[in-house]
Amino acid sequence: MFKSIKLYPGQEIDLEQLISTLLSFGYQRHDYCADEGDFSRRGEIIDVYPATFECPLRISLDFDKIESISSYDLLHNKVIYSHELVIILPRQHGYRRAALQQAPLFESADNRRVDFTEELPLNLFLELKKGDLVVHNQHGLGIYAGMHKLPAAGGTSDHLSIEYADKEKLFVPLESAHLIQKYIGISGRRPKVNRLGSKEWLTVKKRVKKGIKTVALELLKAQAERSLAGGFAFSRDTDWQAEFEKTFPYQETPGQAKALAEVKKDMQSQHPMDRLLCGDVGYGKTEVALRAAFKAVMDNKQAAFLVPTTILAEQHYQNFIQRLKDFPVNIQMLSRFKSDAEQEKIISGLREGKVDIVIGTHRLLSADIVFNDLGLLIIDEEQRFGVRAKERIKSLKSNVDILTLTATPIPRTLYLGLMGIKDLSMINTPPQNRMPIATYVVEYDNALIVQAIRREIARRGQVFFVHNQVYDIEKICQRLKNLLSADVRIAYAHGQMPEKELEKIMLGFLQRKVDCLVCTTIIESGIDMPYANTLLVNNAQAFGLPDLHQLRGRVGRFNRKAYSYFLIPKDEILTADARRRLEAMKDYSQLGAGFELAMEDLEIRGVGNVLGYEQHGFIYSVGFDLYCRLLKEMVSSLKSPGEQLQVK
Repeated sequence: MFKSIKLYPGQEIDLEQLISTLLSFGYQRHDYCADEGDFSRRGEIIDVYPATFECPLRISLDFDKIESISSYDLLHNKVIYSHELVIILPRQHGYRRAALQQAPLFESADNRRVDFTEELPLNLFLELKKGDLVVHNQHGLGIYAGMHKLPAAGGTSDHLSIEYADKEKLFVPLESAHLIQKYIGISGRRPKVNRLGSKEWLTVKKRVKKGIKTVALELLKAQAERSLAGGFAFSRDTDWQAEFEKTFPYQETPGQAKALAEVKKDMQSQHPMDRLLCGDVGYGKTEVALRAAFKAVMDNKQAAFLVPTTILAEQHYQNFIQRLKDFPVNIQMLSRFKSDAEQEKIISGLREGKVDIVIGTHRLLSADIVFNDLGLLIIDEEQRFGVRAKERIKSLKSNVDILTLTATPIPRTLYLGLMGIKDLSMINTPPQNRMPIATYVVEYDNALIVQAIRREIARRGQVFFVHNQVYDIEKICQRLKNLLSADVRIAYAHGQMPEKELEKIMLGFLQRKVDCLVCTTIIESGIDMPYANTLLVNNAQAFGLPDLHQLRGRVGRFNRKAYSYFLIPKDEILTADARRRLEAMKDYSQLGAGFELAMEDLEIRGVGNVLGYEQHGFIYSVGFDLYCRLLKEMVSSLKSPGEQLQVK
């Protein structure tokens, strides 16, 4: 998983072993290299097109010794650059999202992955692999055993094979795949499979239905409280709203348009909005938030934008100022970047109604902050805030519209969205020209790091090197300076630096005065830095899935290919959960993978505590997906008094 091929002039190699390794890395042999992942051999010339290179490589041999390694222009077959050392990584193997029938001939039929869209509540792709535990609505827990062709009228048809206790198998026609869900339960515990034809499964479902009645009643109570709560009904869009929205410099995507329509409808209703907006990093959630804030101001209400870091507050502030420069809107930013005198002036302006939009960190939630007439609170990545901050947010929710933005929703928030307690909007459409980020999990290697940084700088790009330890970040920065030539401009940044120094370094990176920024996770959330298109994360095994996904979202925001390398210590044995997180990042690297990663995170961490310990056993018995379905059914039945007698 984490190995690589190192090649350099003068090296003695076993040619057949090299070819065998390339094949095992997922490279394909052809008569000539035409695309990434191809290699060819002509006598003592080996051409290979590594996935991490802009151009293919030509390796010239002198018997069993490498004579030279060069990059060559694919169009003109002309050598353009000589290498003293190259590192070839395994090809990126993302999960296949094509329909099964097209498989190649906040491939054998047995080995094909199965993709299908589920019914509510999880309206997303879930993929099955052989050996996965699955739940059939009518027959219970079994093990997915692959695809099989069975005789059918006029030929054969594909069936999903599920193995139950005593090796008994159930064959499910592909058109009935919606009856099956991947089992997501309690982390580290795997339930036993059911017996086909017994009443065991029916007994389990009946017991779970009885157990979730209390939760269903609580959900209904929460829904009733929301419908009774009185909020401010915003007016329909003004002419200025239309003028402002025309200043968006990009083509809005269908996903953005749909999400914005849902947000505006909520704001115009008489009940307080509590909407969760899920969209992958860089998919345009900020634009939806900006337009909602402008709409609030048009009705003489104040809007507050709560963000997790001072760096992000500064970026959003500059973005808002630029977008709203032609409109009479007073925008301020409140964070530790501001002096005490500046903060006091902004706080006074909020209290007197002179400030229309304020962008800030958790400082906005302090006791001395009083709004004149707050109409909209926007929260960016709520999971990044502590318990105290969340309690303060909760106190504001009674009559203020709330819009929460997230790329990877935390399990409880995801659950509340799926169950309809929070209204859920999804932005699934990638921006124009956005390309997937090539993702690699590799052992820490100085030569690889130098190669990745040099390649990015050679195409006039910038690099993030994330090292999330403040105590030795300066030492890491110096190590990189020693490895690279003096013409590579390297700086470091972390959240404990003096404000002015941090601001100066980040501004320097934005202005392209820095080639490689060694930093902590202060860059985790942010707006576009279009020239930063290579990311290296040191000790990636120590990060959670949402953090890794957010960090990867710092690159790939321009119309050029981006690369992310998750570096792990050499020869260190990873925990099972760390390995699963890194495998998930490698597998889910396609555009829009944030929601699937949230589900993967849910599976890795277990969902037993999402709803409290009393529901632990029920989720374990039937899995998260079926639990949600049964709960939805229970809520529906309790809404109709005549049907309450069905569950006792």
